[in-house]
Amino acid sequence: MALVDGGDLVARCLRQEGVDVIFTLCGGHVQAIYDACIDENIKVIDVRHEQAAGHAAEGWSRATRKCGVAVVTAGPGVTDVVTAVANAYQNRSPMLVIGGRSPLIEFEKGALQEMDQVEFLRPLTKWARCLYDTARIPEYMAIAFRHALSGRYGPVFLEMPADILFSRVEENEVTFPSSYRPQGRVQADASIVRQAAQLLASAEQPLVMAGSLVYWSDAHDALRQLIERIQSPVYLNAMARGSVRQDHPLFFSRTRRGALARADVILIIGTPLDFRLAYGKRFNPQAKIIQVDIDPTELGRNRDIDVCVEGDAGAVLEQLLAELGDGRPDHGSWLKTLREEEEKTLATRQEFLNSDAVPIHPLRLCKEMAEFVDENTIVIGDGGDIVNLAAQVLPINYPGQWYDPGPMGTLGVGTGFAMAVKTALPEKKVLMVNGDGTFGLNGFEFDTFVRFDLPIVSVVGNDRQWGQIAVGQRMMYGRDRAIATLLGDSARYDKVVEGLGGHGEFVERPQDIRPAIERAFASGKPACVNVITDPDPAGIRGGYQFM
Repeated sequence: MALVDGGDLVARCLRQEGVDVIFTLCGGHVQAIYDACIDENIKVIDVRHEQAAGHAAEGWSRATRKCGVAVVTAGPGVTDVVTAVANAYQNRSPMLVIGGRSPLIEFEKGALQEMDQVEFLRPLTKWARCLYDTARIPEYMAIAFRHALSGRYGPVFLEMPADILFSRVEENEVTFPSSYRPQGRVQADASIVRQAAQLLASAEQPLVMAGSLVYWSDAHDALRQLIERIQSPVYLNAMARGSVRQDHPLFFSRTRRGALARADVILIIGTPLDFRLAYGKRFNPQAKIIQVDIDPTELGRNRDIDVCVEGDAGAVLEQLLAELGDGRPDHGSWLKTLREEEEKTLATRQEFLNSDAVPIHPLRLCKEMAEFVDENTIVIGDGGDIVNLAAQVLPINYPGQWYDPGPMGTLGVGTGFAMAVKTALPEKKVLMVNGDGTFGLNGFEFDTFVRFDLPIVSVVGNDRQWGQIAVGQRMMYGRDRAIATLLGDSARYDKVVEGLGGHGEFVERPQDIRPAIERAFASGKPACVNVITDPDPAGIRGGYQFM
């Protein structure tokens, strides 16, 4: 009979689930998994910090709609990945973190890197367990994937003590579950869907607000059909960006706040009523609200909802379409008003989008970056003000084209997301939009990009400060009391990337932005375009926005 160790069992379970890459920083507690990945043809990408491994696992899950996997060693390996786990939890992204642990036989003796890791991770995960039997590894891996990919998606944590992982068992004594999680979509109660459809059909000024669950449900076609059927403006946030093309006549992006205050029927689908929507407090008080979510605990959170619909976003959209029939209402006046307001807002920014000022206005930088975003480009946003502006300017026209930190607001996600996207989708160009502050968090992952031949281009909007805080700080306390928000004027992030084996460009004039980005993409190397921008640009409201 053949003997297999815990690493062999882990790798076989990963392969069965369709995972063909894991992200890690090496550690002795978990090295049995690495060796087994060779036999299962699973790529092992080793990073420079476990936080990046966690962000990469989330990025891989977003790129593939499968469950990304990070493998980290015990103690600091686990604590280093916690920020990434918290980000995935807030984003509802499926992710499996396998954590090493000191041997069970040495429990509470003071072993190297010994700590109660499961309790540490429990509040930030859907499920967290420690493994006590090598032969049960497949069973526990199946449970982990079931929790990560069922209902409201999210991260899970499975702790594997070293003596359990390295132990050998008879292969024929191990059971591999094969049908261990639901594959279908959860439909809503038909009577509730009927109520929602009646409200939408009777609306005179409808509005649709769609979020990440539309992406996870692969429901962009159904969303487009619905807004066309009810002739409603649609606003998108988070991973729903790109679900409707920006040149679609019903796509809107600059008038959301005012539209929510005037709409008479509002459909919120797949996005929580959190700070991004002012907790639902700025909606028209007379509006009828429909909320759709796979997680029933999100329904009615922060405000009363007229029709709460529990179900998968894609399934519910299809149910609504079937209930509504074929007729189309005329909301031309409502749509025309919003379009005129959108164009007026855009007109006020033309001066800055076309500015030749030095230092460079960040909107001019965004305009130049927009020239490089085509149907084959994925954009990773990792920063504060520069990413907020890029989200408003760059053309995002298909699902999965835009990545940002999400409601956790975690800076430093970019390099992990970028390496995952480029690994999962090598045919795509990857443009990473960084602030100079965020570059300092996980910028050494450019070494990982170089080692694994991942030609990712980072454009750094370098205002030499933590701009989202600094501008507001100066407004509140005065320039002479700015503290803890200023960064060095001499930081050459482009030189750092060059030193790691990549390509670097330094830009101070707006007319030099485009040639520098062209050279960066043409280099075929991981590249950094370090652009010096105005630290206090006109036309940009500064300060951290809690609402």
